[in-house]
Amino acid sequence: MRLRAGGGGAPAGWPAEVPPPGAPGWERRAAAWLLDACPPDYRGHPVLARQPRVLARLAVLHAAAQLDGLRRAVATLRADLSGAVGPRVVDEALEALEAERLRLLDVERGAVLVEQALGGASVVPVL
Repeated sequence: MRLRAGGGGAPAGWPAEVPPPGAPGWERRAAAWLLDACPPDYRGHPVLARQPRVLARLAVLHAAAQLDGLRRAVATLRADLSGAVGPRVVDEALEALEAERLRLLDVERGAVLVEQALGGASVVPVL
């Protein structure tokens, strides 16, 4: 498998906090970023910090699960909160959820790319 590198040597969608694959220390920084993308309690399990490929898989799954939950929340929020809060509050909450959706899509994409790179995918420059 090959990842296409952008101008900075990393594939498009690569997490800004992680050096490009192959750079010195990139795997250690990737593991730290992946831990930040996962539930905080994952830090209490040393195997996850020692095994970045496992951590990457879990980060991808966690981001996908969060996106699923967010989609359900967006679909039902108006009905769920009808009469409990005003329409303006619901609108503001939906705007916040849209911002969170975009953030989670970035996390999911980054985690997939890191997982692929940890699995040995080579990065090739785009000419």
